[in-house]
Amino acid sequence: MCLAIPMKIKKISRPTATAEAGGLDQEVRVDLIEDLSPGDYVIVHAGFAIQKMTQKEALENLKLLEEIKDAL
Repeated sequence: MCLAIPMKIKKISRPTATAEAGGLDQEVRVDLIEDLSPGDYVIVHAGFAIQKMTQKEALENLKLLEEIKDAL
């Protein structure tokens, strides 16, 4: 099973960026997204930011992941 995680971009130093989710920072590749700024939310899969998303979408997704974790 593959899982992509919503993350918030903190700092960009192309071709990578520092992104945060759940209090953890991770370096991710941002080659696939041209218009990206600190504060933007992205979906990250296998270390690559693959799509921008709104803050609302990101927070909804993170809430669902938290509910799944709690159910397990």
